[in-house]
Amino acid sequence: MYIAIEGVIGVGKTTLARLMQPYFDARLLLEIFEENPFLSDFYSDRARYAFQTQIFFLLSRYHQQHKGVREALASNPWLLSDYTFEKDRLFAEVNLQGDELNMYYNVHDALAEKIIKPDLVVYLQADTDVLMQRIAQRDRPYERQMEIDYIHTLNLTYEKRFANHPSQNCLTINTNYLDYVRNPDDLEAVNQRIRQALKMAPFQESLPIDL
Repeated sequence: MYIAIEGVIGVGKTTLARLMQPYFDARLLLEIFEENPFLSDFYSDRARYAFQTQIFFLLSRYHQQHKGVREALASNPWLLSDYTFEKDRLFAEVNLQGDELNMYYNVHDALAEKIIKPDLVVYLQADTDVLMQRIAQRDRPYERQMEIDYIHTLNLTYEKRFANHPSQNCLTINTNYLDYVRNPDDLEAVNQRIRQALKMAPFQESLPIDL
């Protein structure tokens, strides 16, 4: 069973993937993003470095997922990832335009045919101001220049995409008031929601908090 956790920058994807791993005794496939040599320059000058940044991410994520997902599922029936291959396309739609975007689409679509899709996507929602607070708290150097308008545009793009995502393999969880790092009840509630989406036992039909 392949579960991917998605959402905008700062929503808590990697943290949740790590915390949920013991619940399913799953393999972890975590996004590699700090190796992108254009990332720091991109946040200081998005228009100039957008295409290089997106193509690097696209090829990097393709190589990681094309090999990593198959190997992980061959050694363990459970896999948790903190991103989907589709993620990069959402960012490209925000960062690219014209001929660069068309070229990106051509490369992405050719590669996507070879990627295994998740059995369940867990989409983590949060308001833009909450995302900005979480980004500030983790204080990654290359994110310090990140603009609220950029995060808000990404947030709207994600909302639009996941509003049209097939409901049978997408679980949406609003994280505005969740703290699954410090509150075990919040983490257990998320675990129950995932198990319910997968029709696994045990799970509660009615949860004590509204996610």
